[in-house]
Amino acid sequence: MIRKLVRYAKGYGWRAIGAGVTIAIEVLLEVFIPFVMRDVINEGLLGDGGVELIVEKGLIMIGLALLSLCFGALSARLSVVASAGFAKNLRQALFYKIQDFSFANVDKFSTASLITRSTTDVTNLQQAFMMGTRMLVRSPVMLVAATLMALQISSGMGVIFAFGLPVLMASMIIIVSIAFPRFKRMFTQYDKMNARIQENLIAMRVVKAFVREDYERETYNATAGGLRDASVSAEKVVILNGPVANFTLYACMIATCYIGGRNILVGDMLPGDLMSFISYIAQILSSVMMITMIFVSLVMSRASATRVVEVLDERVDIVDSGADPELKVADGSIVFENVSFSYSKSGENLTLRNINLSISSGETIGIIGGTGSAKTTLVQLIPRLYDVYEGAVKVGGRDVREYTLDNLRASVSMVLQKNVLFSGTIADNLRWGDINATDGELKDVCESAQADSFIESFPDGYDTELGQGGVNVSGGQKQRLCIARALLKRPKILILDDSTSAVDTATDAKIREAFASKHEDTTMLIIAQRISSVSDADRIIVMHDGEIDAVGTHDELLATNEIYQQVYFSQQKGVA
Repeated sequence: MIRKLVRYAKGYGWRAIGAGVTIAIEVLLEVFIPFVMRDVINEGLLGDGGVELIVEKGLIMIGLALLSLCFGALSARLSVVASAGFAKNLRQALFYKIQDFSFANVDKFSTASLITRSTTDVTNLQQAFMMGTRMLVRSPVMLVAATLMALQISSGMGVIFAFGLPVLMASMIIIVSIAFPRFKRMFTQYDKMNARIQENLIAMRVVKAFVREDYERETYNATAGGLRDASVSAEKVVILNGPVANFTLYACMIATCYIGGRNILVGDMLPGDLMSFISYIAQILSSVMMITMIFVSLVMSRASATRVVEVLDERVDIVDSGADPELKVADGSIVFENVSFSYSKSGENLTLRNINLSISSGETIGIIGGTGSAKTTLVQLIPRLYDVYEGAVKVGGRDVREYTLDNLRASVSMVLQKNVLFSGTIADNLRWGDINATDGELKDVCESAQADSFIESFPDGYDTELGQGGVNVSGGQKQRLCIARALLKRPKILILDDSTSAVDTATDAKIREAFASKHEDTTMLIIAQRISSVSDADRIIVMHDGEIDAVGTHDELLATNEIYQQVYFSQQKGVA
């Protein structure tokens, strides 16, 4: 897992190495200070060196401290830059991977979880990277260097380490093993809380319309409480590290003072040696404490690393493997050959079954069916938003898997049930269909979608700023903008998935008239709840329970198909 993540430090590796080297130099300079201090006490204060030696050694100590400070500051800067670059590369890799995900891949993780993994988890890894380039170098170097210096002063008192180090190491292993699964549960709660927030913000108007603010507060409090409980469960294990480490440190200090004091009394040690040895004991045990804290922190990072690597290692199930990059869609013909589909990729749970259908280029096809009849699923197979479980979907006479995704989707425009607009101007949103479109082309497609009149009514016209998600336009206006954007792409196939549901019948009729007169060469598939929206289609497909129940013209179905008759007469009754 570490090898998979380290590659994202590319371009910042020399800074990470530089941070490690400079921190090691800082530690060596710092470790040498108590050794000089020993001479100040033994020879300057208690010996014959006098003030001159004290000043000389004092200046050396000041010089060592200043050099140590400089190397420490340089290490910190290099480490911060390297960790920020690592986080940038990792977030970029995650974003690019998610862009390649099919709908099925996104469904597997959930949007909220992908957001948490790209933000909170990457931030944890950034902090771990920064800690790794500095503290994971500083602590071992400090431990080894201080131990060697301490043993040089008094090898006999080194037995103190034999008691302190095993206690700290054992506590670290126990804490890490208990804390890791608890941190994993904590991040799962993060996902749930983010999902709650995301859903609430998206559905804010519905919440207010139904006066459900109190319910949403209670639900959020329960989710936030779950995160709090999971965090406390993990942290109450981690905080044991501090008391155990402090107890060990002070116990070793007491033992050092006791044994060192006896050695001074019998003449086996000088006071300066004891002072230096105490300093080295503090450095040794503090470095071990730091190592335990690092490993505890890495427990949290390990949970984040696991979650991030899961996304990076996810196999994208819709790829261009074997596709011909030169193959373009010749026309808008569509053929379904014995197509079956399952969201769970299981033959026992099929959403579509044995679909056989042939659509000629330029034909207008209506699709009618009850909720859950798999109308949307059917059309999503055409641009390969999902792949078939069995059979084949052909566009322009070729299996859709023979095209690259770019070439296939460049010829298919789809207006989804949920109309999505982005922050920016109306013109910016329309140019998602064609970034190089002229103002005249924008106006032309907006006239076809019956959007030009309301756009011109805005003071800034096509330069009107849309709020996030297009919150400052109505549902019907949003639908017409999305239709215009799809038309601007000049597709060979246009799929309208219930995309005029918020438009009045008169405007709906004008849109269909514009399609018939200006876009007669485009194959159109229109999913609708209103029969009036598809009655003029060349053919109408009636879907029922994942299968095609009937195909025919409006008059043919009205005469022969029971489902179509029920829908038609129920709507006519509503009109009456």
